[in-house]
Amino acid sequence: MIEPPADASETAPDCAPIHGSGLAAERARRQGQVDALRAAGREPYPYRFDRTHNAGEVRAQWPDLAPGTETSEEVAVAGRVLLLRDSGKLVFITILDAGVELQLFVSKAAIGDAAFDEVKAGRDRGDWIGAHGTVMTTRKGELSVNVDRLELLAKSIRPLPDKWHGLTDPDTRFRQRYADLIVNTEARRAFQVRHAVIASFRRTLERRGYIEVETPILHVEHGGAIARPFVTHHNTLDMTMYLRIAVELHLKRLIVGGLDRVFEIGRVFRNEGLSPRHNPEFTIMESYEAFADVHDMMALTEDLVVSAAGDALGTTVIDVRGERVDLAEPWPRRRMVDLASDAVGERVHPSVPLDHLRRLATAHDVRWEQVWTPGQLVEGIFEAAAEDQLVRPLFVTGHPTDISPLARVDLTDPLLTDRFELFADGRELANGYSELNDPVEQRKRFAAEATARDAGDIERGGIDEDYLRALEYGMPPTGGLGVGIDRLVMMLAGVETIRDVILFPTLRREVERQ
Repeated sequence: MIEPPADASETAPDCAPIHGSGLAAERARRQGQVDALRAAGREPYPYRFDRTHNAGEVRAQWPDLAPGTETSEEVAVAGRVLLLRDSGKLVFITILDAGVELQLFVSKAAIGDAAFDEVKAGRDRGDWIGAHGTVMTTRKGELSVNVDRLELLAKSIRPLPDKWHGLTDPDTRFRQRYADLIVNTEARRAFQVRHAVIASFRRTLERRGYIEVETPILHVEHGGAIARPFVTHHNTLDMTMYLRIAVELHLKRLIVGGLDRVFEIGRVFRNEGLSPRHNPEFTIMESYEAFADVHDMMALTEDLVVSAAGDALGTTVIDVRGERVDLAEPWPRRRMVDLASDAVGERVHPSVPLDHLRRLATAHDVRWEQVWTPGQLVEGIFEAAAEDQLVRPLFVTGHPTDISPLARVDLTDPLLTDRFELFADGRELANGYSELNDPVEQRKRFAAEATARDAGDIERGGIDEDYLRALEYGMPPTGGLGVGIDRLVMMLAGVETIRDVILFPTLRREVERQ
């Protein structure tokens, strides 16, 4: 076996450096290679390649070969070219295959002069290639494929970002996610965590006897949350419709129908601003369980999150703002009104006179509106003065009734409800409650919502007559839960913006470019 004096990564520069007048010249050069192949009667984009192993399988099957080992084990592998290193009569190519890197050892003696010259002159970073050869290790122990035949599978006309610095501009990273995933290991890791969290949720809920369902995305009435909807129009039916802001009301219809444990994981849409915590479309998991209440939902939330952390990370211990947090430790519970009161140094409660709540809100930079109810002011004060301090997981309970139109009233305080939100890392991650199942009381709550909407509160919903009809058939005592998948993944993956965990986040319109 021909071997260079040291690893190619230590001695040789990249092949095919970019010259000329920038991106346009480089794209023209690469397109010229494609045109030349076609002119020679060869297909630069073949229909298929039959590989025997992916890169991960090669590494798993031959993990401990001694340095300088040559085997007779034949493999066919494929991947995207990340690096090319020219060492005279040898070229070392690093390919990326499903997030795993593997080295190809390409020698002139093995593949012949013409094929070797084509590799040196015609292969670039970003190209997809297939390789046939035998498994080996270099003198320094790098697992490789000793190539006897190389095929171009797809030409990369546009060059990849710099291999050392990747994509540094956040807007470019999120807009060109395909390029970000190629060069950014941390980006790929965040989405692996996301997949593992969602898969874990499904396993936990199935273990608890839940069934997964799908409900409509287009709604006649927007409800299930307080949020501004996206409005659309159905042409055939000539009617206004809304992209769903929650899945709650349809899932509870299924509880009425006798499906006593249901859940859905899907996109919801809220016509709100963009921020590190907000994207207009995001993923939520909602579950509903007959004969359960708010306490059962808190227990379910802990089970889901702790299991997801273990499945996604292999541990329940994570770093949150520099603090070591073990998610498996029990999560405390505190009322929203008590947290807000402690934060501002005086009593905060829906029973406090409206003018005084408004003064408190103003003093803590809450931008309130005249149509806001006492409960909205209480929540605003809590968010401004207390929320960001909640680093470790905490169940915030006892939300005001006028901001919780679908929750049962707290038996000890009629101005509060049997509701909780899970906070951690200064963010709301989950929301749950004992579901209101009295159709008369629910109609009163809906009517109050409609009145607030008519008065100018565009986030309020109206009266969903079909849902009220369903309640009139009778819904048993029920507990409900909603978990924001994106924010949970943010915490577990240790990223700071929701755009890092949504593959294609909502962005401003792109300025025209090449």
